[in-house]
Amino acid sequence: MKSRILAGASVLAIAAAAASSAAPATAVQPEKDAFTFGVIGDVPYGAAQVAQFPEMVTELNQQDDLEFIAHVGDIKAGSAQCTDAYFAGIKAQFDRFEIPLVYTPGDNEWVDCHRANNGSYNPLERLDALRALFFAIPGKTLGTTMPVKSQAGLGLPENVTFAQNRIAFTAVNVQGSNNSLAPWTGNSGPTVEQREEVTARTAADIAQLRQTFEDAERTNARAVVVLTQADMFDPWQLASGVERNPAQVSGFAPIVEALADGAASFDGPVYLFNGDSHAFNEDSPLAAGSPWLEIYGVDARENLQRVTVEGAATSNEWLRVTVSPNNTRTDDVLSWERVAYEGAE
Repeated sequence: MKSRILAGASVLAIAAAAASSAAPATAVQPEKDAFTFGVIGDVPYGAAQVAQFPEMVTELNQQDDLEFIAHVGDIKAGSAQCTDAYFAGIKAQFDRFEIPLVYTPGDNEWVDCHRANNGSYNPLERLDALRALFFAIPGKTLGTTMPVKSQAGLGLPENVTFAQNRIAFTAVNVQGSNNSLAPWTGNSGPTVEQREEVTARTAADIAQLRQTFEDAERTNARAVVVLTQADMFDPWQLASGVERNPAQVSGFAPIVEALADGAASFDGPVYLFNGDSHAFNEDSPLAAGSPWLEIYGVDARENLQRVTVEGAATSNEWLRVTVSPNNTRTDDVLSWERVAYEGAE
């Protein structure tokens, strides 16, 4: 099934494949070394999109070129109830995927569940419920089984790594609401248990990021791809004055530092895919001159590119990401295009 490419979508060009100067023309690797995967996030939002979600899953299943799908979190709207029944309904749809599904949770399904309109839950109890339901079999993806390495031994089965055709992938649980440091209802600041969870999860995230970059160097990977929910470089944050109050993003600082360190040590492009802020965006947040360098106190890293996927109730699109063949000599190892669902109005 062919999906409609969104008009005006910004796509990084893939350079033409070139054989090594030391190898004869007959040694060029076949095009099958290239592959594609999909990225979705902040979906489904609201009753209309929840009703449409089965059709979205069906359409993604009909894309015969996708190796896997990554869902970067937020499986419900921020004002929706965090009920077991709702989670079970989404899990049933995830189980329908006929390709592997890599899912990293979003803040809407646990961090923000303390809100009255979410059901006044303890967010840590909801996180436990998510892990028990969606990550009951650590080391395997949802949908069609694909083996992955997980941090289940540290209590974070959602944190996974895997590799394909010399691309290193890592999914880490980094959350909106300042990485879950925003106060819960009725509190003026984070609770003790809240801080303990953030500290432990952040340490695990950093350990996985460091290991991913070390493994990428050791295996001569062509690129590193990081998948996470939080938009740690939300343009709205700059508009709201975060550059004058870095405390608003203090929960992200250790993660950004780990990303910057990894990008500095890795001789290749690093791609960050996130959701959270809903509007499609692509940029280089740690490039020279970026205000984020001062906010996070890191040096410029020109090899980090970031993409925020379109999401929320009014979105009817997904992102197709193409990985260039192994023999391509280019910094643009990945390219992407926004694709409208055929059923979208």
